[in-house]
Amino acid sequence: MINRVVLVGRLTKDIELRKTTSNISTCTFTLACNRKFSSSANNQGPTADFINCVAWRQSADFLAQYASKGAIVGVEGRITTRSYDGQNGKVYVTEVTCDSVQLIGGSKASASTGMSQNRTFTPSAEAGFSENSLDDDFSNTPSLDISSDDLPFY
Repeated sequence: MINRVVLVGRLTKDIELRKTTSNISTCTFTLACNRKFSSSANNQGPTADFINCVAWRQSADFLAQYASKGAIVGVEGRITTRSYDGQNGKVYVTEVTCDSVQLIGGSKASASTGMSQNRTFTPSAEAGFSENSLDDDFSNTPSLDISSDDLPFY
């Protein structure tokens, strides 16, 4: 079975970082993802879906440090469901649990420096793993001098 979600949208409010009793960082946020046209019968133009998301540990710290309301954020994760007993009975929650987050635009850093910055956080990258760290046969390959005349499809 496959349960993967990739979303790009704008944050609807500033990130509020919280800590669990065991001092694990977490944040919940809502992404507004545009749709070209509404699903209503009168089709009044563009509308948005509001998707609830949750990030944990370093991803939550990353968002709290760099993202603010209106920032464009990309997330990759999985749909999770949970329930709890509320005042009016059982409450069911469906949300996206983020495995990685990417700040695409509108960051706090770019607002203060006047520069546009793409920042990506993936927990495996923080742990010292990167694709460049893999031992492969291509790391010592000399560069090739290829001109457009050498390409048959140019």
